[in-house]
Amino acid sequence: MEIWLLVLISLSLCAFLKALFNHVFLSQTPNLPPAPFTFPVIGNILWIRKSTSELERAIRSLNQKLGPMVTLHMGSRPAIFIADRSLAYIALIQKGAVFANRPPAPATSRVLGSNQHNISSSFYGPTWRLLRRNLTSEILHPSRVKTFGHARKWVLNILMNQFKLLSKSGDPVRVVDHFQYAMFCLLVFMCFGDKLEEKQIQEVEQVQRRLVVNISRFNILNFWPSLSKIVLRKRWAEFLQLHKDREDVILPLISARKKLKEQRLGKLNMEENKDEYVLSYVDTLLDLQLPDEKRRLNDLEIVSLCNEFLNGGTDTTTTALQWIMANLVKYPQIQEKLLLEIKEVVGEGEEVVKEDDLQKMPYLKAIILEGLRRHPPARMVLPHAVTEDAVLGGFLVPKNGTWKAVDGDDIDLSEKQELTIVMKNPLRAHLSRRVAG
Repeated sequence: MEIWLLVLISLSLCAFLKALFNHVFLSQTPNLPPAPFTFPVIGNILWIRKSTSELERAIRSLNQKLGPMVTLHMGSRPAIFIADRSLAYIALIQKGAVFANRPPAPATSRVLGSNQHNISSSFYGPTWRLLRRNLTSEILHPSRVKTFGHARKWVLNILMNQFKLLSKSGDPVRVVDHFQYAMFCLLVFMCFGDKLEEKQIQEVEQVQRRLVVNISRFNILNFWPSLSKIVLRKRWAEFLQLHKDREDVILPLISARKKLKEQRLGKLNMEENKDEYVLSYVDTLLDLQLPDEKRRLNDLEIVSLCNEFLNGGTDTTTTALQWIMANLVKYPQIQEKLLLEIKEVVGEGEEVVKEDDLQKMPYLKAIILEGLRRHPPARMVLPHAVTEDAVLGGFLVPKNGTWKAVDGDDIDLSEKQELTIVMKNPLRAHLSRRVAG
């Protein structure tokens, strides 16, 4: 009911006249990619309300009718979707600098991203380069990743202990839940630099998950935000409460890291606990100076960056792991060949593969790459915007628009779109110790 009330109010405020003006004006501009027929305003609202899975299915259907580039009017600016790898290569690689910008974020994303102060939504420029360089050089650089080796062992022990405990019942295990928890434990450690108690980890995971699961329900708030804050005030209140819940859980973890940093700076002899300290993502953010604004990041901006770090690595990695494991279960001959490679490298009787041995396993690498090729965790890249009007595939990509590149008790490899491309029927496997032979 509230959606149709919003539609009626919007129509009453001369949206039809605006749409008529746009039709006359746009007919004189260069050619945009083809678009499906929609009613002004109503069509915009219907597209905005669609979930990611519904939108992807709709775009694939439109691609069959209209070609690899389609235009959807979602909100105040056109969104262009590209479903051709050659065109995506031209945009992302050959014309990368022109297509590197981000569009203005919708209202809900501005709240979650602290007005676009994170890597995934920040405008292309000094701030984006600083945040991206900080993540890649301070946390994801190979030498830094190596320092998290003990944390990976800790997480692996958590995962193995869970599997061993559950296998005693003889019932099949839904492996994705345990992959997800283990991966989240690792990312929480990398983010906050501490092995949190299980209760704390679950609190962080729950507030993150509630926002992710409900985000599609809040898309309608992005259509005419000043009006939706009046008409849909209850939904706005629900969204802001979820946002506050996240802040209430993460801010104390940031404050604890600040306090630890002050204590370390105040100590004269830091050699005694040198080995206990690991640089975390939060540590790297505390001293960053934003070049455009000549200031440090505030606490809420650090919360947004932590949220981006945790969400960006959990579901994608978990989804990829589940697909790879499902294929190993479905195709036992591949599993056997992989086992032979592991035995050749680590030897008989060893239960754990050392990280240094991974580079000696080309077949394992091939399995992972093939898994990512066949089952990419996501089929859409983050929205981009061009720094100037550009032509791609013979169509105009306007500066005031955005574009996205779009890339199924037998093991069922059918797919389902959620936050990532997950298994429609999650892998449930019987766990048993392999008999040597």
